[in-house]
Amino acid sequence: MQWGLTSLFDPRLTVHIDECRALNAATAPMKGPADLDEVHAARARQASLSPADTTAVTEVVEAAGRHVPVRVLLPRDTAPRGVHLTLHGGGFYLGSAARGDARNQQLADALGIAVVGVDYRLAPEHPWPAAPDDCETAARWLVERAQARFGTTRLTIGGFSAGSTLAVTTLLRLRDHGTADAFAGAALQFGTYDLSGLTPAGRLIADEYFLRAYVGHVADRTAPDISPVYGDLRGLPPLLMVVGSLDVLLEDNLAMAGRVSAAGGDVDLRIYPEAPHGFTTAATGMARAALHDIEGWLAERLSPVPG
Repeated sequence: MQWGLTSLFDPRLTVHIDECRALNAATAPMKGPADLDEVHAARARQASLSPADTTAVTEVVEAAGRHVPVRVLLPRDTAPRGVHLTLHGGGFYLGSAARGDARNQQLADALGIAVVGVDYRLAPEHPWPAAPDDCETAARWLVERAQARFGTTRLTIGGFSAGSTLAVTTLLRLRDHGTADAFAGAALQFGTYDLSGLTPAGRLIADEYFLRAYVGHVADRTAPDISPVYGDLRGLPPLLMVVGSLDVLLEDNLAMAGRVSAAGGDVDLRIYPEAPHGFTTAATGMARAALHDIEGWLAERLSPVPG
């Protein structure tokens, strides 16, 4: 695990701190829904915003007898040299693959790769294990069909917030099936890895509605398919973990990074000063720096292996 010797922050990020502080002061704290009515209201607000105008293609893919809709974006000027599977955030109850069109097209063009977003089922209508089932289906489809569909077998995975949780549970499922090594790396933005509320990190979000919506029916939320920090974390591909210093999930990410490292994994933890949860979606220098870091890290993972 990569730690700074005198600071966990890259000193080059200090130029963006004042901008972040000003934005934080002018922005109301993020607040999740308190009940199903507020979930429906949040979904209606998102639906009123049109997705980016891209050449994205929506299709339904199949693996192991299960089907899931995905949204595919291709690089505009080249054949793809790799495929990145991306899992949107939204607390397991909100969001869609289309909401990431603009960013995903930018990533596709910057790296010359295909980007595949997964429209996994949402809670509370479809609680656990619906979302991890759908994400696993998309990942297994890529393992089986990437060469035929995109002309490459170089794969990475990533997500933000709940999507990062699902990226890790997907890799754990693939590992247990012997195929996790098909993915060259995972770029994880501010994921939540303890949904049990039992660890100090988990207790910070223990009263959030999304937990009731997603896993309220589960007696033991320490199951690794729900809270991956409790899992056997051996055999995962290299991880990039991006989180802000003001994120309520910072401790959760520190714990997860420590457990992966203790299991012998390759984990690159990057903490961005004065950055709250979801900071990479803001139009700030700190967000641009983090996205640039993610692109560079993914480019290394997607490069051909020498020799």
